[in-house]
Amino acid sequence: MPRVASDWISLKEAAEIFAAANVPISRSTIGRWAREGKLQSIRPGRQVYVRRAEVRSMLRPKRRRVLAEDVQPRLFGDIEG
Repeated sequence: MPRVASDWISLKEAAEIFAAANVPISRSTIGRWAREGKLQSIRPGRQVYVRRAEVRSMLRPKRRRVLAEDVQPRLFGDIEG
C-alpha cells in the first residue's frame, strides 16, 4: 500500500522544499521560526514537524494592492511641463 503524504514534515524536508525553490534556508532557521510561532509546529518527542502547506505558502509571492493614484504621478511626472 502506498504511503500517504502527511501535512506534517520534518525540518529536513522543509529545508529541502526551500532548496528546491532556490531559497537556501537551514533546518536551524526553520526550527527557530517554529519556536517563535512563525510556523505551526508539533513536537512528539525530540523531532519537530512543521506543516507542508505553510512552508509552501512562504514560497508564494504575496499579492499587494497598489492604488493607481499612488503610481500614476510617479510614472508620468517627468513628462509634464
